[in-house]
Amino acid sequence: MQIAELDGIRLHYRIDGDPDGAPVIFANSLGTDLRLWDKLIARMPRTGLSYIRYDARGHGLSDCPERPYPMGILVRDAEQLMDHLGVRDAVFVGLSIGGMVAQGLAAKRLDLVRAMVLSNTAARIATRAIWEQRIADVDAGGIEALADATMARWFTPAFRATTEFPAWRNMLTRTPAEGYIGCCHAIAGTDFFTTTAALRLPTLGIAGSEDGSTPPDLVRETTDLVPGSRFHLIRKAGHLPCVEAPDEYARVLAEFISAQAH
Repeated sequence: MQIAELDGIRLHYRIDGDPDGAPVIFANSLGTDLRLWDKLIARMPRTGLSYIRYDARGHGLSDCPERPYPMGILVRDAEQLMDHLGVRDAVFVGLSIGGMVAQGLAAKRLDLVRAMVLSNTAARIATRAIWEQRIADVDAGGIEALADATMARWFTPAFRATTEFPAWRNMLTRTPAEGYIGCCHAIAGTDFFTTTAALRLPTLGIAGSEDGSTPPDLVRETTDLVPGSRFHLIRKAGHLPCVEAPDEYARVLAEFISAQAH
């Protein structure tokens, strides 16, 4: 286990692949930790690329400060981690709230982000009222209170019938409630439409056809804000296509990275 002692937060991170390779950063979704990327990284090229992933604050083995977490703080966490590791000019892959972090970081520190992958995310996700209701539900009944509805949005019925599925439900319900709620506040207060529309960097959008959290049209709308961007739809996959369709996800991501001569 590797822990980065940053300004005001300790973040758990892991580095795989070629330690001297070009950096690829991964930011996970709400209610998951860095294991979200296990299947994907196992399928990515072994040489030439360094895969850096981390647990967002309030998730996994990172610190869990008191809520709320403004989006600017989550962006700063990624910025500080990259500075701590001496990483520049990276391909930044963000899924869901991680994709919001990617957008915010690219706007703030373009020296850190050479290209970005906006996976199952958007410039604005749902409404403040929806997030306030989820926060109230977790306060009243814990994450278990919304686990089944969340799983239905995240995964296809076929995946929910597999023996692997319960582990993902457990990952969600074992996320600290304070961390989950803290990140809910960040999403609720974020609208990056204007910010992302001003970005000029290579961008790939990835969506799952069965995603009930960030439907394909929403992902495409945000991806299209960046001129010259590409969009890829993974069929028969939900909100976490790197879990349900890792072979296709790895192929599309590797092709995008290669196209950047990264």
